[in-house]
Amino acid sequence: MEAKERIILALDVDEPERALDLARQLSPYVGAFKIGMQLFNSAGPQIVRDIQARGGEVFVDLKFHDIPNTVGAASKVMTRLGAKMFNLHAAGGREMMKAAADAAADEAARLGLARPIVLAVTVLTSISQAQLEQEMMVTGHSVSELALRWAVMAKKSGLSGVVCSPHEAHHIKQHCGPDFLTVTPGIRPAWSAANDQKRITPPAQAVRMGADYMVIGRPITAADDPVAAAARIISELEAK
Repeated sequence: MEAKERIILALDVDEPERALDLARQLSPYVGAFKIGMQLFNSAGPQIVRDIQARGGEVFVDLKFHDIPNTVGAASKVMTRLGAKMFNLHAAGGREMMKAAADAAADEAARLGLARPIVLAVTVLTSISQAQLEQEMMVTGHSVSELALRWAVMAKKSGLSGVVCSPHEAHHIKQHCGPDFLTVTPGIRPAWSAANDQKRITPPAQAVRMGADYMVIGRPITAADDPVAAAARIISELEAK
């Protein structure tokens, strides 16, 4: 995989005009654009179509978590929208994840479309071990252990991969196989601020740890020169 294909640019902005300007500038430097709740709730599904019309692939990051029937129906919508990837919370359980995987596959086959990559979110990279135990009331497992358990459950449910910290990627690959995809947020070059991520990793190190794709946002979008920042990350990946 080429270095730039590994980069998923997080379009964490409110204004569709700003998102489309970033997409125009950076499409030669990234493999896909992530549209999360902030932008999707501001601009709606049309922003996905607008980026696709400009040749960009889209990862719709809405983290579905509901009853299986509802998540299955939402998965059909994401498939019809032509999302390259979309995700849901592994905490929703096996039945919910299987409903998503089956619905996406069925809808893609019905319409003659490429099947989207369906990902399970394991443990958010903003969650520390103390928060896991004291706020989420999950005891008896470390963050890494829980991420691995949920990843294995996601694979058994028919999902394509997981969103996880780079720190969990290697063990997930060991247990789920090399073709089970790992998409890793919490990526920060050494020259960039950590912001609100607690478990962060430089891009080249993330690839060595087993990351297939890396979600990178503010180190590029908040840079004085976003194109130069993206090119610098690509150079670091190529030199790994």
